[in-house]
Amino acid sequence: MKSILFSRLYRTQLLACSFVAITALLASCSKSDGYGGGGTTTNYNLSASLNSGNEVPSNPTSGTGTLSGTYNPSTYKVTYTLTWTGLTDVPIAMHFHGPALAGVNAGVEVPITGFASTASGTLSSSATFSVSQGTELTDGKMYVNIHTTAYPNGEIRGQISAVK
Repeated sequence: MKSILFSRLYRTQLLACSFVAITALLASCSKSDGYGGGGTTTNYNLSASLNSGNEVPSNPTSGTGTLSGTYNPSTYKVTYTLTWTGLTDVPIAMHFHGPALAGVNAGVEVPITGFASTASGTLSSSATFSVSQGTELTDGKMYVNIHTTAYPNGEIRGQISAVK
């Protein structure tokens, strides 16, 4: 009889201890650290004002644009809306460039596709960045650029701000 009670008591205590240990483990994994730890991730809000004065070198055009969107650091996904108006010609290319601070040129990091070939327009899209591109984005070292035939190196440009 003692053996049965001891065995039952031992199993109950083992089960209770296991439950507590698993609960503690799961609770420690729920922190929102931006690396997929199981909690909610805080997205970054993205914004940029595009104009010809931001180009390097600047140019005399009156075209302008905006970029707004979000960046999810767990999935590295950027969801954005890009608008442009008053370009001298239709866009021939659009890109995210980096790593570069304002006033410095850099290579293409992520091409933007699916835009309308019109001097004014809006594009809503998304792209998945690499880990290093995500870091450049959140560190303020990425810009968006719209290229035209008249300005193949870029007619309007905007440095991207990423705020939690």
